[in-house]
Amino acid sequence: MPDDSLLDDQARLGEADTDGLLRAAAMAGAQVRATTEAAADSGLDRLRGVRPRAIVLMTRPGLGPAVSRLLAELLLPACPVPLVITDQVPPWVGALDVVIAHTDDPGDVLLAEDVDRAGRRGAGVVLTAPPEGPVAAAAARHAVLITPRLGVRPGFGFPKAYTSGLLALSALDLLRFDSDLLADELDREAERCHPVHESFVNPAKTLALRLAEHAPLLWGLDHVATAVGRHAVQVLGTHTDLVCDVVGYPQASSRTALHRAAVRASSERDIFADPDDFAGPTAAPPRVVLLAVRAQPHDPVRRQAYETLPNADLIAPAEEITADEPTRAAVLALRFELAALYLGLAAGTTGGSGRYAPATA
Repeated sequence: MPDDSLLDDQARLGEADTDGLLRAAAMAGAQVRATTEAAADSGLDRLRGVRPRAIVLMTRPGLGPAVSRLLAELLLPACPVPLVITDQVPPWVGALDVVIAHTDDPGDVLLAEDVDRAGRRGAGVVLTAPPEGPVAAAAARHAVLITPRLGVRPGFGFPKAYTSGLLALSALDLLRFDSDLLADELDREAERCHPVHESFVNPAKTLALRLAEHAPLLWGLDHVATAVGRHAVQVLGTHTDLVCDVVGYPQASSRTALHRAAVRASSERDIFADPDDFAGPTAAPPRVVLLAVRAQPHDPVRRQAYETLPNADLIAPAEEITADEPTRAAVLALRFELAALYLGLAAGTTGGSGRYAPATA
């Protein structure tokens, strides 16, 4: 059980966060700027004017799957070229294709082999990776290797990987975004979620407390939001021991038993009820969090979710900031990352100085 009093105790929070994890996450805006500068020096402009036969988005372990899926959903449904999301470069890849990949593992031999093979076949390859090791060596021969000047610890490079992908797609004229706006809004989100702000005004702390001791059901009201939910599951699994579900709301409604439990938990919640009083079959009561990046207020999916789950939590960055879709998605991702850190520090599952020993595997 998390010690929620820790979140608003600056001294104890600092003692728990001995590795500076909150600061690492709060540098998201700086990562965007550093990656943009590094991309400009890496030769990414060689992709300008290219119309690829296909875009291959790699899903190597770690941040790769969530980043690749989010990039794909931002492109769809209007993308004029085929998108392939895969763990390995397809055997048919050739000179007319572009491969976009990210890894925190400099020794990922399989990725190094894929990068080398794709490059030898003439494909355009954009890779974000550490500057040394087999992966970097393979990229040096055939790929655009983006190694941002700002170092980040493994697992905290979502802004780096995301920005690299956005820049590559922008160079190909497939997606437009404002890198300066992206960095500025991430800075503002980090400030809103700064440890000095108490829980009732800190969106990340508030979210952490809402998820504590529950089974989070992160149900997207649009495809982009669902993709961000996949990153949320990744960071929650990295820093906490919560078991989460992430899926689009139309699919969630087809999971009858789970959806029924969610409806019961939501409908029974009122201002007089104990939010933890849930008589259900699971050890942890469900907590539905509806996510929206692209959905509009009159969207039928959103209307159905509101009618069925009237008391569910909703996080919709479009209602808080004025920005493009890539930026709103990044702000939502950062909020979940900071919430996961706050919750992990309070429970002792991350950081190293809580009641429980930190995970080592």
